[in-house]
Amino acid sequence: MKDTLNVGLVGYKFMGKAHSNAFKKVEMFFEPSMKIVMKAICGRDEEWVKQSAEKFGWESYETSWEKLVKRDDIDMVDITAPSNVHKEIAIAAAEAGKHIFCEKPLALNLKDAREMLEAVEKNKVKHQIGFNYRFAPAIQLAKQLIDEGKIGEIYHFRALYLQDWIIDPEFPLVWRLDKTVAGSGSLGDLGAHSIDLARFLVGEFDKVIGVNKTFIKERPIVERMDGLTADAKADGPRGEVTVDDATLFLVEFKNGALGSFEATRFANGHKNGMSFEINGSKGSVRFEFERMNELWYYNSDDPEGLQGFRRIQATEPVHPYASAWWPVGHVIGYEHTFVHEFYEFVEAIAHDKQACPSFYDGVKCSQILEAVDLSIAERQWIEVDSL
Repeated sequence: MKDTLNVGLVGYKFMGKAHSNAFKKVEMFFEPSMKIVMKAICGRDEEWVKQSAEKFGWESYETSWEKLVKRDDIDMVDITAPSNVHKEIAIAAAEAGKHIFCEKPLALNLKDAREMLEAVEKNKVKHQIGFNYRFAPAIQLAKQLIDEGKIGEIYHFRALYLQDWIIDPEFPLVWRLDKTVAGSGSLGDLGAHSIDLARFLVGEFDKVIGVNKTFIKERPIVERMDGLTADAKADGPRGEVTVDDATLFLVEFKNGALGSFEATRFANGHKNGMSFEINGSKGSVRFEFERMNELWYYNSDDPEGLQGFRRIQATEPVHPYASAWWPVGHVIGYEHTFVHEFYEFVEAIAHDKQACPSFYDGVKCSQILEAVDLSIAERQWIEVDSL
């Protein structure tokens, strides 16, 4: 087993910064089986990527991802670039024998996602997709409670993912609003996380039916983007928004549970309002990401008169990942979910085991996204496994 893992990162903005920060912190708080070396970062704009390499702590930089994946000193390729280039980079990296981490959604569509899975399996490289919310200690605790039968047979899963960052009609036409680059709007960007959590906690989807809406049809052409912010000329040209602003859909799970999902970027007052509740025969759990260290748990076996949701603060050493961080009650945040997922990926590589969530989970999510889109187009229930 090698004792070092040389990483090459494609992308240097919002997710690139989050991933860079996580790589630097894994060894500070955990004891991974391999030393992480931040070997090279890649981006098209040389001035920006050079600055990012210096600021984030990368040894070198590239302006060509093709060169990056061919470098002999790179063991793992981390893809945080927009969705329209995921497939090309991942397949090239797999063929070059590199392990691959890829942000969600895995690809623009189900066909491309399946080709990516086929490539990593054919070339026998380790692969993981960036569903970082799985790695919040409170969500891992919810998984434990469900697996232990603490909430019994699951009846309901209801999820909300609410944001408002593009509610201003003058907000520019960033790449996330272009279907050719992003693949989907609120459904693929936000709903993908809720879908993955539902599969992780409840089980596989059987059938879906949905509805969507694009509230603002045209926006100013963007001049400059930086993460989730952007600038455009006043009274400048406008372009068409080609993705959904909001999507709602219903689900029947294969185990008989029912689900409801809402993903929108037009929920005024909500910045990153990802939440879910699961109801079962013996109890319930409830989670809100903006209070990510807390899990609400209801146990129907509590004595009459004392029943009610209790707040569990998932910061004690007994809780998943919590022992690596701070004393009890000293909460962690969004950035730490990335540290946890990269720790797990490094361990999967070091011990020759399959990472989770893998590209298979990315394919299943893409399958559900495509089924929802088809249900909207045909205005009927769609069986997920028919795709």
